[in-house]
Amino acid sequence: MRGVLVEADPKAIAELRGVSKIYGSGDLAVKALDQLDLVIREGDYLAVMGASGSGKSTAMNILGCLDRPTQGSYRLNDMAIDQLDDDALAEVRNRSLGFVFQQFHLLPNATAMDNVMLPMIYAGIEPEERRTRARSALERVGLGQRLENRPNQLSGGQQQRVAIARAIINQPSLLLADEPTGALDSQTTREVLELFDELHQQGITLVLVTHEDDVAARARQIARFQDGRIVEINKSNWGLNNSALDHSVGAI
Repeated sequence: MRGVLVEADPKAIAELRGVSKIYGSGDLAVKALDQLDLVIREGDYLAVMGASGSGKSTAMNILGCLDRPTQGSYRLNDMAIDQLDDDALAEVRNRSLGFVFQQFHLLPNATAMDNVMLPMIYAGIEPEERRTRARSALERVGLGQRLENRPNQLSGGQQQRVAIARAIINQPSLLLADEPTGALDSQTTREVLELFDELHQQGITLVLVTHEDDVAARARQIARFQDGRIVEINKSNWGLNNSALDHSVGAI
């Protein structure tokens, strides 16, 4: 009798369980997150949507180790993040997480190479390897001919590509993008989203916060926040039509 091959679920990268975040106290207390449960698995591409004040940015800050939950637990790569001190959190951010924001946050007087090498300096990587890896990352995002250009010599889309190269330079477990196309025109937005598609196809796990339906539709799944909770998670039409995988991300 032949055995039945059962494919295991992909590894959980990030797990939020019963997470609440409360700002202030007493009558002035605001509950930004309310008993949130969320699992991000290896290879996921999740878009997060919701109105202002829905909790999506707070959830992103906790996933990115930029804030701590008031209640509940957060595990990243099976590590209890909520038990780490500030120095350990900074190391986790540098080695395990990549960030892309609406504003590019590039050093204005530094070249594309220097901007991309910055996280590797904090990680203690030797100079020669830093240059090799930075060059490879910039080539990966289509900027192999712009290595020595400074931000004011680059278009908005090119600056965002430098920011993406910087975000992936330490091979993070999780790439977090907060309104990454908010400052870009429609053509540049399409180019950046195509780059995200390529990175996801290459195995990067990605969570993207956006207000724009067409941007969210490029993800494999869409989580909608309301009043500090996820009210629904749906597969996007793009994800249904453009993914060979079918594992889950979602509230548990």
